[in-house]
Amino acid sequence: MKKFDIPVHYRSSVISELKAKRKLEDPRKQDFSPTEVEIGNIKFLIARHFGFCYGVENAIEIAYKTLNDNPDRRIFLLSEMIHNPFVNEDLNSHGIKFIMDNYGNQFVDWNELTSNDIVIIPAFGTTLEIENILIQKKIDTKTYNTTCPFVEKVWNRAAQIGNENYTIIIHGKAKHEETKATFSHASKNSKAVIIKDIKEAEVLSKIILNDVDKNYFYTFFENKFSHGFDINKDLEKIGVVNQTTMLASETQAIADLLKQTMIKKYGEENLKNHFADTRDTLCYATNDNQSSAIALSNENADFAFVVGGYNSSNTSHLVELLEKSFPTYFISDASKIKSRDEILHFDIHNQAETKSINYLPNKNNFTIAITSGASCPDSIVDEVINRIVEILN
Repeated sequence: MKKFDIPVHYRSSVISELKAKRKLEDPRKQDFSPTEVEIGNIKFLIARHFGFCYGVENAIEIAYKTLNDNPDRRIFLLSEMIHNPFVNEDLNSHGIKFIMDNYGNQFVDWNELTSNDIVIIPAFGTTLEIENILIQKKIDTKTYNTTCPFVEKVWNRAAQIGNENYTIIIHGKAKHEETKATFSHASKNSKAVIIKDIKEAEVLSKIILNDVDKNYFYTFFENKFSHGFDINKDLEKIGVVNQTTMLASETQAIADLLKQTMIKKYGEENLKNHFADTRDTLCYATNDNQSSAIALSNENADFAFVVGGYNSSNTSHLVELLEKSFPTYFISDASKIKSRDEILHFDIHNQAETKSINYLPNKNNFTIAITSGASCPDSIVDEVINRIVEILN
């Protein structure tokens, strides 16, 4: 796999050495068990796969090369490069301005942009509508486009089945930049619907089977279906794709449920005419990181730290996987570990940072699980490990 030129302050020599050792021992990724590292009275269980993925490193390399190659031009990012505050603040400190936040709230009016400006499209991609605005302003949308190739893979698969008149069911978060981009691209070729989870898939299943009033679709999925959607014909042929950072197990469960729904309605002999076999469209890094988190959850740890941006979808899913097995603290960086008695961490269920007191078990020796999201620099994980050693050892 290609090696990227990214700033040295994002890397950790220690973690790079651990990753290189595991890759040498297990080049085909058949062993997802964690790496054990003992420091004094602490045993760290470090996930087999974590941290920057291909798409993130590609985006960061392009962003910094753009800065170096264009010292006299204004450089903008459509929104956050990736969902990590450290990386976004670093880019901002080098003079890159953000046009909008990750919810679409505008910081820079489109009228302020000129054809001489550079606009970097983030790793999540962007909508066709925004791309057309940039094209109309004669702003280059190709050279500085950092859209992850695995996101583009989803778009291509959606286009393929869309051209065969299948409606695209997108498993994703409707407000997430990637899902908005996928919805926009999918709607170009076909009808599309966004569903958040298995519960919404169950509602869609009931609508398809006429177990509830069909018109309920328009209120339940308000603002999450494409223009001109006709409930009487646009759910006769469907295919499932996803936001690449969703839980793999849930995407599979949604696809299985909707497949069984179409069998029930049309018969197994007619399935191919009503359900597209899209297989799994999660990216390799999401799969690897989630498989590694599952392997971590099977260990006998006292607690876990998951490191990453609080608005990172793929990181929050790692928390979901680990918190079933032991106390799990989702932190953005080492500064959140205040002392042996106090920690600030993000509660994914209430969507707020919270404080926990006396969070450590009353013992002298600790086993601690560690992982991070695909947008988290290894250097931050390194700092977290050092902070834990500092307060416990």
